[in-house]
Amino acid sequence: MPFSQTNSRASVETRETRETRENPGTSETPRTPEPAETAEATKTAEPSEAVETQGTLEATESSEATEATEATEATEATEATETPETPETARAATSHAWATLLDIGPPAGGRRRLHDRLAHALRAAIREGRLAEGDAVPPSRALAEQLGCSRWVVTEAYGQLIAEGYLSARAGSATRVAWSPDGTPPQPRARRAPAHPPIRYDLAPGLPDLRAFPRRRWADAVRAVAGSAVHYDLGLPDPAGHPVLRTTVAQYLRRSRGADAHPESVSVCAGVTDALVRTCRALRAEGIVDLAVEHPGWGRLRDAALTAGLRVHAVPVDQDGLRVDDLARTTARAVVVGAAHQFPTGTMLSPARRAHLVRWAREVDGFVIEDDYDAEFRYDHHPVAVMQGMDPGRVYLLGSVSKTLSPALGLGWLVAPGTMTRALRAANPVATAPPVLDQLALATFIDRGWYDAHLRAARRRFRTRRDLLIRTLGSQVPQGRIAGTAAGLHILLHLPDGTDTHGAVRAAAAAGLRLADLDDYRTNPSTQRALVLGYGNITDTEIPPAVTLLAATLRRPARAPSAPSA
Repeated sequence: MPFSQTNSRASVETRETRETRENPGTSETPRTPEPAETAEATKTAEPSEAVETQGTLEATESSEATEATEATEATEATEATETPETPETARAATSHAWATLLDIGPPAGGRRRLHDRLAHALRAAIREGRLAEGDAVPPSRALAEQLGCSRWVVTEAYGQLIAEGYLSARAGSATRVAWSPDGTPPQPRARRAPAHPPIRYDLAPGLPDLRAFPRRRWADAVRAVAGSAVHYDLGLPDPAGHPVLRTTVAQYLRRSRGADAHPESVSVCAGVTDALVRTCRALRAEGIVDLAVEHPGWGRLRDAALTAGLRVHAVPVDQDGLRVDDLARTTARAVVVGAAHQFPTGTMLSPARRAHLVRWAREVDGFVIEDDYDAEFRYDHHPVAVMQGMDPGRVYLLGSVSKTLSPALGLGWLVAPGTMTRALRAANPVATAPPVLDQLALATFIDRGWYDAHLRAARRRFRTRRDLLIRTLGSQVPQGRIAGTAAGLHILLHLPDGTDTHGAVRAAAAAGLRLADLDDYRTNPSTQRALVLGYGNITDTEIPPAVTLLAATLRRPARAPSAPSA
């Protein structure tokens, strides 16, 4: 407990506290005495430990108001007001001693009175460096309330330490520590400057344009829900998500993605990975232990399935998406697929493959888990509808705002088949939904049309940026072949066989350019060399110098492997 005593509470029980407990009808508050009264009371304090505090604090019941009391009250009021920050108080303004543990202890060693013991504890904390020079100690009223004693006890302790030079008091400012063990004066706290990232240019996939996050609109949504949320919204959250957001998400998916979604089938989660873990646990509870994933593919999806205890089978992807014939030769009864935009190849599951995949799920009595991670960004035509609408009884739909707004929000959704919704929630009894106010803010953000407006602006911005990246690569990296340009926030740059893409990624990172190798998303290395270039989290003006640096990196000769040491 901050500023708490380690001995029994009885040793600091004040007379007024005891009287209040014994006489609940009495509400009179003792006033602060003047110094003359306190001095006289100190002389008459009882030596017995059991009544020491009572005898010491009887002086607080004086019948006169004095200038000292008025000055104390004025100081308390001044402490509560905000004062302009100066270089001398820059550090102290953000460094308070409120959470320092004080070992006041029982009466011993000649320190029988409570204010003496409090002064001793504060003095020890200052000498040991736990209270640094310039730290502000709490106002006497606040500290007295925490200790359960009179304000007189605290003001006496503070006055003693001020006289000794350990504390200093100044009109218009809080009482502060004025002594340090090494005698060096306090240094003003420098305002923390934003850390410069070690990477100058970010061409790695996985992030949207974080600079374009709609801060003002999101803040408006947060303020709106913070002011309008009813009291029961602030209680324990529904593990399935707040009904308002579930309704909003279901409506959004029906109108924009062609999904067959209903509020009762929607679960709010922390993102696609969280949604997949929940789905895999539900599948395992239903007896499905084999899951197929795309190859190459996002490693976190594979890891999520392994975490849930499933066996994972990698199924190759070609220009038409997942090869369903290869899937049928495995023992899997469930598969994770990026139907609208596969990561990292950028291919779209062809209409024939979609129909084939749904038939496969029915034949094996299994399920398709559709990862709809960035399908809102399609540039050749309108976004393709989700597979879930073709067979909502066999297809799970996973989505989030990580690629559209920011992964920092930690907001996503999972649409489960109606027959599996109860099993899904039963298989994840300790799953927790994101913070309720964040859920309500997202619902407001969508309902007011701000999400659609943000997506329209983002599509235009990303299309322009993609075109610039393609043109610049064509002129500076002519040996590369570009693919996967129709949608999403990344492209593939295929390079000639023998290109050391691993070395290029390392060299680029050393030069301040972040890249990703296609092999990073394979379970086994391939002879086909390619880089995965993201253009979400980079500005248009940064693309030319970034590509120039990439071209220079690719022109460097590959390092020969070093000979083993003798």
